[in-house]
Amino acid sequence: MFSDEIVQYSWDDISKRISSKNSSDVEVALSKRVCNIDDFMALISPAATPYIEDMARLSRQYTQERFGKVISMYIPMYITNSCSNHCVYCGFNHNNPMPRTILSQEEIEQECKAIRQLAPFENLLIVTGENPRDAGVEYLEKSLQTVRPYFNNLSIEVMPLKSEEYYRLTQAGLNGVVCFQETYHREHYKIYHPKGMKSNYEWRLNGYDRMGQAGVHKIGMGVLIGLEEWRTDVTFMALHLLYLRKHYWRTRYSVNFPRLRPSAGGFQPNTIMSDKELAQLIFAYRIFDHDVDISVSTRETPHFRNHITTLGATSMSAGSKTEPGGYYTHPQALEQFSVSDERSPLEVEAAIKAAGYEVVWKDWDKIFD
Repeated sequence: MFSDEIVQYSWDDISKRISSKNSSDVEVALSKRVCNIDDFMALISPAATPYIEDMARLSRQYTQERFGKVISMYIPMYITNSCSNHCVYCGFNHNNPMPRTILSQEEIEQECKAIRQLAPFENLLIVTGENPRDAGVEYLEKSLQTVRPYFNNLSIEVMPLKSEEYYRLTQAGLNGVVCFQETYHREHYKIYHPKGMKSNYEWRLNGYDRMGQAGVHKIGMGVLIGLEEWRTDVTFMALHLLYLRKHYWRTRYSVNFPRLRPSAGGFQPNTIMSDKELAQLIFAYRIFDHDVDISVSTRETPHFRNHITTLGATSMSAGSKTEPGGYYTHPQALEQFSVSDERSPLEVEAAIKAAGYEVVWKDWDKIFD
């Protein structure tokens, strides 16, 4: 398990190694076709700031070599905001006074029909709070079976599960799992997740191993930008990605770098990442891993998303609603967080095409299951 591997790394030591990088280290990293973790730390370091244009050109080159000039589109569907966790930064926090919703299968089907009216989406991300008692594996299995006739590629962003539970869901049509570790800072993790299932750092950390053991086709990773020093957090995630590629090499991987957005509860980010720093991070990940899918959600502004389209991103969401039933059943429900890009899916498609790229609505078919 990765929890056995991560103990050999010190948060403070990684932070010092990043801050010690200089322009020579950055130039060495940019000269390599294959970068190691030290090169990655150089590329995300402050020393790399003057080289961001060089990084952008290299990121574009590697992205086009591996993926071509295309952006894959997906849409999230929240089916419950019921949650037993007390995450201090989340609108679904158990302590927040808000109506809790668990969509019925009939309501989920209505959401599917509403999404199909927006655009020809085939990649669906099902999102829930963490409530295993009322919305556990059986509920997820039924939900996958309900949405399967409407979409070819199904992913989930839910509570971490057992390996056999992930495998059970793959038999119901599951293709991918997205899970954010939120932060790799073990000592501070408990501050942000004081109660609930999510307070167990090792259980969440080792969830990616359980996904790999279950043969999940695609695993999505991420840290929540705004909790801890982002450069150190994303380096630990890069180490985690290296580990997963070595042990579960048949699996595809994606990364996402969500910046904290306003939510119910009023939590303020501890650190602020600028657009330029987010771009630097995306370029660094592409140079470090040519094959990883880099996803940019509607948390980011239209301006940023339009520019990153040709520089390293490979998938984007559009038309997102972050409340359960937001597309049809409960359009006025309390959202998990505020989106920044409120353009319609077809408007996003037009912007991508204006940049000279093609939109891919479908990149997986039921027949491959």
